Amino acid sequence: MKNETNKWRGLYLVTPNWDDTARLLQVTEQALERGVCLLQYRHKTADAALRLEQASALQSLCRRYGVPFIINDYLDLCQALDADGLHVGGTDMSVAEARAQLGVDKIVGASCYGDLALAQRAFEEGASYMAFGGFYPSVVKKYPVTTPHTIVTEAKASIPLPLVVIGGMNAVLAKPLVEQGADMVAAISSVYLADEVGIAVQGFRDLF
Repeated sequence: MKNETNKWRGLYLVTPNWDDTARLLQVTEQALERGVCLLQYRHKTADAALRLEQASALQSLCRRYGVPFIINDYLDLCQALDADGLHVGGTDMSVAEARAQLGVDKIVGASCYGDLALAQRAFEEGASYMAFGGFYPSVVKKYPVTTPHTIVTEAKASIPLPLVVIGGMNAVLAKPLVEQGADMVAAISSVYLADEVGIAVQGFRDLF
């Protein structure tokens, strides 16, 4: 997967905590049709059976559209599906542990919040990309909105990894961060709760 990192530019779509699998698949496919560079399955309240059902169906969609499919947190689910990769947060396993479990060919993403030292460590441990945020208040994730915009240019100057920005993103708010060098913009509610999913996705694509 490392040879595909040059393609990682645009919308990094992250799923919401929806138990309605049919609705989840319908909206996701609308977004994939318009153009997504990565899809992350994230469901913090689902049980194991629902996670397996939803992740399996989403992976099939991603394969159809040629979009890499990433699992948030659950290494066992990633391995069971042979998904394209795993995203780890600050309280999950380390990048080094994930890389050791998954091998060199899988994607391993790392949440770095507003911490350049975390990003440097993730790079040294074999991360495929670094994610910073939150930059703006989110209706989905609860975190301090303390990440400075300047971290984008600082990280791009010192760490040779694709950079994702996250936290309350819409096309307008993401624009200055993309102009500073962000490679991908992660979004949840601004796509999944949009009146017109295709228009919302196109707004992000237009940034690039």
